[in-house]
Amino acid sequence: MAKLLEVKEIDSITGNVDFENDENFKYLDAAAFQNLIEFIREFSGDDEIADILNFMRISYKRNIGDVITIRNYVGLIQIKNGYQVQVLPKISFGEYNDVGNQETKKVFLRMLKSMKNFPSKSFNDASLKVDKMNLYEIFINMYLKEVRQLIKKGIKSAYLRQEDNLSYYRGKLLTSQHLKKNTIHKERFYVAYDEFHPNRSENKLIKATLLKLHQLTTSSENSKEIKQLLTAFEMIKSSKNYTKDFSKITIDRNTKDYEMLLQWSKVFLFNQSFTTFSGRKNSRALLFPMESVFESYIAQQIKKVFEPNDWEISTQDKGYFLFTEPKEQFALRPDIVCKKGDRIIIMDTKWKNLINNSRVNYGISQSDMYQMYAYSKKYKTSEIWLLYPLNDEMRNHPEIKFESGDGTTVKLHFVDLVNIQRTMEELLTKLEVDN
Repeated sequence: MAKLLEVKEIDSITGNVDFENDENFKYLDAAAFQNLIEFIREFSGDDEIADILNFMRISYKRNIGDVITIRNYVGLIQIKNGYQVQVLPKISFGEYNDVGNQETKKVFLRMLKSMKNFPSKSFNDASLKVDKMNLYEIFINMYLKEVRQLIKKGIKSAYLRQEDNLSYYRGKLLTSQHLKKNTIHKERFYVAYDEFHPNRSENKLIKATLLKLHQLTTSSENSKEIKQLLTAFEMIKSSKNYTKDFSKITIDRNTKDYEMLLQWSKVFLFNQSFTTFSGRKNSRALLFPMESVFESYIAQQIKKVFEPNDWEISTQDKGYFLFTEPKEQFALRPDIVCKKGDRIIIMDTKWKNLINNSRVNYGISQSDMYQMYAYSKKYKTSEIWLLYPLNDEMRNHPEIKFESGDGTTVKLHFVDLVNIQRTMEELLTKLEVDN
């Protein structure tokens, strides 16, 4: 079984054995630590993924040596020799002790489910054995559940062109091939014909994915499930040219059941992630930008609570530009715009743990406040909200708000990810009280 190091955002990793039991660091043995550094440096020169690799920073600390700090991205990294580093989001549970990070994984999976490009909408997190699986194994398990659902509905077949040298006549005689092969065997016919068969591109890619996952999985449960599922694909050849087979696929009403499965297959077969990052050589990673995950989850939950109360919710609104002359430039994209009658409220989500210190503005970015002020003026509204994840330090903090003196008010709301429904209802109540 692959060795696994489980860390959370903002944790620091060291390869110095003197700090193996230090509560301020997570420890990797020297060889694995060096492999992780090589993994980071492998991508450091690639402009396309430079922002992604900012989530792992190498710094030097006196008496410790190189230290890797992780932030903003969550997921699983597999480095050389099969060692895995699992990065989980930092979620506050108050006084509850989340043993083994089981609840953290469940909350994170619910958040992922809100993302448009996350290929699983039907999974039930209660059925996932998160205590026994790392994130990669959980995603494999999700994929297998989707395959099981496809088999229950029925694997699609199609009329496929076949060529063969048969002992009976069928379809169309291919004259040149027939003369070449059957000069002696007069009883045979080299023909082309259409056959209704499941050996179509979608099924070939799924079989290829199952075969690859069977090699990758370290879970006995997943391995057993893959073996069972492969029996349904015995008549299907495994894809040998993934790119070619993907290019043949069109998702329509007849192939809708394959859509999510094929998104997953692309991730697994090409070692992709749900970012622009792709694995190379002996390393692979499945990474998620928490800023985007948080934004997506909050937008989903606000719609769920606000829309039944006659609020119109739009996300990533494209109505305004910061400058309009000589042309429209610097588009404004507030995360969430709430409208009810003539009332407009702007909300922006920030995946950042604030600190209980007003002298440093609680850790709020000055550029974020400039951005909120621009939203206020362009949308002609005084009501601006910044939504941050709740953390232990700010759990019982009184209301925080900022007044510009010229009609802009920025208020903060802390989102309890463990009790998302309640925290959204509390936000709605605050808006109604302000009205």
